Amino acid sequence: MYAVIKTGGKQYRVAAGEKIKVEQIAADVGQEIVFDQVLAVGDGAELKVGTPLVSGATVSVTVVAHGQHDKVSIFKMRRRKHYQKRQGHRQQYTELLVSGIFA
Repeated sequence: MYAVIKTGGKQYRVAAGEKIKVEQIAADVGQEIVFDQVLAVGDGAELKVGTPLVSGATVSVTVVAHGQHDKVSIFKMRRRKHYQKRQGHRQQYTELLVSGIFA
């Protein structure tokens, strides 16, 4: 069984027992969170798609860790103008373990 959930402005396909990295959520490590924004639930050949959400469907997850992704380098340059700018960014994430999908 799998589900498509929406969090942090993005959509994720999750299954029970999977670990996913999502945009940072303000929650403690070990805390359980329930997502109620479920866009689709699938089980084998059967797929239930919401309009826009599947009514009564929830996904239960546990917070495993918080961290930062690898650094993304940003380099801007204008040719012949003696302009160069270097910048870096590391995005925060929360790692989640999917406990169960309830449809």
